[in-house]
Amino acid sequence: MTILITAGPTREAIDPVRYLTNRSSGKMGYAMAQAAAEMGHKVILISGPTQLDVPGGVDYIHTESAADMYNAVEKCINKTDIAIFAAAVADYRPTNITEHKIKKTGDTMTLELVRNPDILGSSREIFNYTGVLVGFAAETQNVESNARDKLVRKGCNLVIANDVSRKDIGFDANENEISLIYPDRTESIGKQSKHHLGSLILEKSLELAAASTSL
Repeated sequence: MTILITAGPTREAIDPVRYLTNRSSGKMGYAMAQAAAEMGHKVILISGPTQLDVPGGVDYIHTESAADMYNAVEKCINKTDIAIFAAAVADYRPTNITEHKIKKTGDTMTLELVRNPDILGSSREIFNYTGVLVGFAAETQNVESNARDKLVRKGCNLVIANDVSRKDIGFDANENEISLIYPDRTESIGKQSKHHLGSLILEKSLELAAASTSL
């Protein structure tokens, strides 16, 4: 099968030297990409900036901003059987990027932000993607209910939910604890390494793809 995976953070430029970003390490997405490549699948890894080595055997596309990632996904997604969106994409970007470094002129500074395009939300409605669609929900409260809402609104087959308010899992950590949110059920997975969880999520995604092709 051909599998698209997004990973890592995005960077939204403020001026030539500053940007808005988040704490995503990309470890989960890269673990899934490595596992899929080792199983012999064709993998398209679209990644924001990380400190990770690119897994062998994948087609790697580097992106910086949410708009970059949106354009890369739009070009590639309909060539794939499964699309897994593990990247932590910025919801907003600065309205204007200044040509020169912003100088310190006062005690406060106001940034005006505009909403970025919704990559996951565009997959069904704009890209017309018909394959297996897997999203991630990084939440700090009402984790399961927020993830289930995302599943329905964005037409996902599966959403991976985790609580990023905890210090021992999630962003910056090597371990995570997740819930698999399906349309008809929830499966809770206890704390494990991101490498192991990446392989597990990949297996669940492949099961969904196999089930859809057998119908």
